[in-house]
Amino acid sequence: MLLVFGWNMELLVALALVSLFSIIFVSDLVYMIIPDRIILFFAILFVLFRATLAPLNPWWDAWAGAVVGYILLFIVYLIYPNGIGGGDVKLFTVLGFVLGWKLTLVAIMLSSLCGAIGGGVGMMLGRIKRREPIPFGPFIILGSLTAYLYGDALIQWYVRWL
Repeated sequence: MLLVFGWNMELLVALALVSLFSIIFVSDLVYMIIPDRIILFFAILFVLFRATLAPLNPWWDAWAGAVVGYILLFIVYLIYPNGIGGGDVKLFTVLGFVLGWKLTLVAIMLSSLCGAIGGGVGMMLGRIKRREPIPFGPFIILGSLTAYLYGDALIQWYVRWL
């Protein structure tokens, strides 16, 4: 992380994000729960970080990311109530605040792709049965971390590819 961000305030955001990801990964994988207390703590922390130490440019990008993360995942939750949990919706709201709206879209796409591949491989190997719930948190983490570190480059590559 230090090599990516150097000694600046964004490093604090990155370290807090890794802390959140560590907790969510274990909690969702073992218990299939993303605790509200953890989400609330990190939501407050990231709001403080983005409002003071490491704001996004423009300043409203963090708020737009939170709205985009919430609305898109909440729509999926309404359409497939057994397919995604409320913790996933809340997690993407917090992640949207960290990433901004563009990278939140990238994170949603990458998380969904990782989840589809992971679920497909799990079914092919016989470890996951059809219609069996699987924790989406680890895939959200993988997609969001990729978007956080490489999202701008992925967007530029995609636009050039068009």
